[in-house]
Amino acid sequence: MLRKIIVKFAIAITALVAIAPNTATAQSHEGAEMATPDITIYHLEGRRSERVVWLMEELGLPYQLEYVRGDLLASMAQVRALGHEMPMVPTVVIEDEILVESGAIIELILARYAPGQLAPAPDSEHYAKHLMWMHYAEGSLAARLFSDYRAWRTNPPTQRSRLVDSEAVVQFAENHLAEHQWFGGADFSSADIMMLFPLDVATNLNLVDVDQFPNIAAWKERVTARPAYQRMLAAARPDGIIGRLPPVTQRPPSER
Repeated sequence: MLRKIIVKFAIAITALVAIAPNTATAQSHEGAEMATPDITIYHLEGRRSERVVWLMEELGLPYQLEYVRGDLLASMAQVRALGHEMPMVPTVVIEDEILVESGAIIELILARYAPGQLAPAPDSEHYAKHLMWMHYAEGSLAARLFSDYRAWRTNPPTQRSRLVDSEAVVQFAENHLAEHQWFGGADFSSADIMMLFPLDVATNLNLVDVDQFPNIAAWKERVTARPAYQRMLAAARPDGIIGRLPPVTQRPPSER
């Protein structure tokens, strides 16, 4: 009888030892990325929503892309049909939550579903600059570019503003790229995804002279050559930019 009790006890201990590694493995995965939810991107060709498509292609995450090819009004009607208070692009639906603002959407997706990817660690020496460029793209750069665009289209300028203008906000990016290969640190990151749209606006709409910004031109060649960017173009801009804005015909004399 004693022998049987000892044998049963040994079997029980062996079973517990076998279970223990699985428990440790489960604990080691705490804090890892959440399971990828259903993500739907509402999109207009050639607009800021490309950023989110590009991000998903870089990460290799699944998504559904909603737009009407070649028809901006019909694509916008799809956004309005959601009934959201602020119909704009990108509008992204994650499960049953409707989100706007490309920068916030990108940060959310990275934090929840791809931690450690396309962004330096918060304790990294590069994190502060990464975060700055993530927000500079819209907060200072795009805001000034479109403000000058509207003003210069209606009232062609003869002199440069005493305040910060398009050339100054683009020059800041040029100076950074003179010493760094990327905007977000030592590697390509989501900051580069955010910065491409406004820097394309600056040159495509003739707000600055592209020849005066060689570092930006070289950086554009690097980011647009990425396979994920090319996949984004195939999915989100198969016919190029639809409804392209006309460039300004006159800009103030350069201060460079």
